[in-house]
Amino acid sequence: MLPLRQLWLDERVLMSRKGKTGFVVAGAATVALVLMHYHSRGNYREAVKEFDRARAFEDLKRLVALGPRPPGSSAIKRAREYITAQLGAAGAEVLRDSFTATTPAGPIPMVNIVGILPGKNSGVVIVAAHYDTARVKGITFVGANDGGSSAAELLELVRDLSGRSHRLTYWFVFFDGEEAIEYWSASDSLYGSRHFVEALRGSGKLRDVRAVVLLDMVGGGDPQFRPEANSTLWLRELVYSSADRLGYRDAFPSGGAIPVEDDHLPFLAAGMPAVDIIDFTPFLRGYHHTALDTLDHCSPDTLAMVGHVVLGTLGELERSLKNYDSRRA
Repeated sequence: MLPLRQLWLDERVLMSRKGKTGFVVAGAATVALVLMHYHSRGNYREAVKEFDRARAFEDLKRLVALGPRPPGSSAIKRAREYITAQLGAAGAEVLRDSFTATTPAGPIPMVNIVGILPGKNSGVVIVAAHYDTARVKGITFVGANDGGSSAAELLELVRDLSGRSHRLTYWFVFFDGEEAIEYWSASDSLYGSRHFVEALRGSGKLRDVRAVVLLDMVGGGDPQFRPEANSTLWLRELVYSSADRLGYRDAFPSGGAIPVEDDHLPFLAAGMPAVDIIDFTPFLRGYHHTALDTLDHCSPDTLAMVGHVVLGTLGELERSLKNYDSRRA
């Protein structure tokens, strides 16, 4: 297992405050997407390989069984060992991006995990999620949806893509320290993604990143993956066009966009195209960061739906590589 820094030094290219949201009305202007291939809904479904919902849900159960997994805890270390083992078994090269975060509670060691599937092209697409859970006073917060589901989703996506030939290089990044240690602020949140972007910037590898697809809270029942307002418009439109062709319009409505502070923000600030695929149901129904975020409120069908949408989106990125290289909006 190589440390991430060594990968960069070797010059090898294998390469929210979620509780604070505001409602805005999406503008009338849209971005015209020129896709190289169009599919009927039926053919598009066939083009997306079946996502193993049962196996993904088993990953989710394994992570939740560890209990609360805040940064620096023994449980997140065990989660890290599980994720690392699963990535290796799937055939990904596994790297660790270790750092010590300065937090209101003092220095806390954190580790981002990266699973790499090399492609024919040096262009990198990052598919990311956080694997830590929030520290919520007064309850045992196991973070089934918020932290667990996105990590499980990434593991199954790696398995699905590892046996395929692809032009792009995929980095599956599991961020530590997404949640606030005490109270959400610009300095007390997004520790892993902020560190990761700065490391990419320092190594010169940031220019290889073609797109960032962030997943957060992707396992809940009766989901509403509304558009996230901070996301890069052309990439967000690509996600929703993929969902529409797959027949998931009810779960991916194209109405008003809602801004969320999440792990995509450091990438956007660095000029990288990024989209946040996030379920707003926990916000809208008031159970975000509560004791109700448990396995019985999660669904393997939701994991599969998001998996299909992500695979469809990545497929379009593959087919439209030349077009997207010029869109660094």
